Amino acid sequence: MTTLIYCRLVVFCLFLGLLNTFTIPQTIHAEGFRILDHSASATGQGAAFTAQADDASALHYNPAGMTQLKGIQFYAGTLLIGGTVRFKSDLGPNVKGGVGGTIANPPPSTLFLTANLPALGFDNLQNWTVGIGVTTPYALKVEYPDDSLISPILTSASLPLIDIKPTLAYKVNDYIAVGGGLDIYTFASFIGEGQAELQQNAAPGNAFGIPAGTGLEANGSDTALGFNASVLWTPFRNQDGHPLVNLAFVYRNGPNLDLKGDFLAGGTRLAGAATNIELPDIYTWAIAAWPIRNAQHEWKVEVDLDYADWSGFKDLNLQLSNGAAIQNPRDYGDAWVLMVGTEFKALSPSALPHWDVAFRTGYVRSESPIPDRTFEPAVPDSDFNAFSAGMGFLCHGPGKFLGILPCDIFGAKAIGVDLAYQALLYDERNVQNNQQPLLNGKWDTTLHVGAVSLRMNF
Repeated sequence: MTTLIYCRLVVFCLFLGLLNTFTIPQTIHAEGFRILDHSASATGQGAAFTAQADDASALHYNPAGMTQLKGIQFYAGTLLIGGTVRFKSDLGPNVKGGVGGTIANPPPSTLFLTANLPALGFDNLQNWTVGIGVTTPYALKVEYPDDSLISPILTSASLPLIDIKPTLAYKVNDYIAVGGGLDIYTFASFIGEGQAELQQNAAPGNAFGIPAGTGLEANGSDTALGFNASVLWTPFRNQDGHPLVNLAFVYRNGPNLDLKGDFLAGGTRLAGAATNIELPDIYTWAIAAWPIRNAQHEWKVEVDLDYADWSGFKDLNLQLSNGAAIQNPRDYGDAWVLMVGTEFKALSPSALPHWDVAFRTGYVRSESPIPDRTFEPAVPDSDFNAFSAGMGFLCHGPGKFLGILPCDIFGAKAIGVDLAYQALLYDERNVQNNQQPLLNGKWDTTLHVGAVSLRMNF
């Protein structure tokens, strides 16, 4: 085995070590509390990336797309998120919530690493690609003032759930590739509070006899196993073998989380607590086409369609070890998400001869699966429009990254950075006939996302 292969194996080992130290909470919503954004390259295109899937974040968006990647590819990204939730109650008072600060801290992040097996020395496995990643496909974080009208219902909620993704892909032939892997959903003590949490203040005359205004908390954690499977079909290629049309399908299985933890009042444990969250099955269809793809320029247009079946999420009932039960109906439905994105690349332009420069923009239209009756401030969701734009810069040797660092340093073939901004504009939602009358009124949510990702290709 050559020295270069040993170096690449070391990169794998370093990445696995990072999994034990990297902090990955999440705050941005898609429909319900599902997350769409897992790389700046995709965020800049409104997450319309499933059929393109040509960087290491393909591990999440479409594992079959990993077969398009050469050598070893590393991708790490961070989201800088801010936003507000505004509630004008039918009773009069206004409530303002958000992510707990101007920008969520620590910033949510993702990690991906893929390797074509010949790059690891397995020359007889030409068509196989392996990868591992860490994402937060389901998460939430929201806070409201302790003295607000809705404090007897919620003061804060968090779900720092991570997904560890060992993944495998196989290129069947020049037209078809398949991929899939496991989704290990879990919590970690070094990520946020290391558990799901709901907090509120005790209401006057509550059933437990707890003094009004006392801080209450229910928490819990679990590990659950899901899986994903995908296919990528490339019916047309150009003379250089690059795709001109890609069609993709991805299925993601949603397991059940059996959360177990504690019920506390004023910081004192009163009882054990347990509840269940059924995550949705997700189906994604996508098509990408390159009207222009030559040695100088590439232009891609993509349309993705997601269907999320949340109908299994019936309730969030809290069972206490003392025999008491707190009813929390949810009765979610299903939701469709439309994503449209485009990317234009200039390949080694005269002004930057060793660089590929990408310009991206995208649009998302998402439905909410949450009915008015069970709408609640932990997930202040509604239908929304999202608009995004971004850029990508990929430097090849012998160019210099930022004018200083050689782009072939440490044996790398390329170093790049992706940047994106996205605004999520939720439709104002007039909630009526809610099971909690305090929540009736107008809800308005706006989120702003800045995304940055670093990539290295070996």
